[in-house]
Amino acid sequence: IKYDVSNLPIGLLIRDGDKIGIIYREIKSGTWSEQPLFNWRINYEIYYEDGSVCVMGSDTIERLLESGKLEIIGEDK
Repeated sequence: IKYDVSNLPIGLLIRDGDKIGIIYREIKSGTWSEQPLFNWRINYEIYYEDGSVCVMGSDTIERLLESGKLEIIGEDK
């Protein structure tokens, strides 16, 4: 399964190094600009099994997935 990092499902399990996390919330923020008229930035709130919380941008998630430092649990390799 390939995921579009700009539209990750809530409840998706990830492995971040030696920690397991779940995507808990999508946070969209945007700014007005000339072209296009509105630019969205998408962040995800991730809860880890050790109780820690992280807010990570979709660009960062994409980069970490490509480098292998972050993986989606249950995804075929």
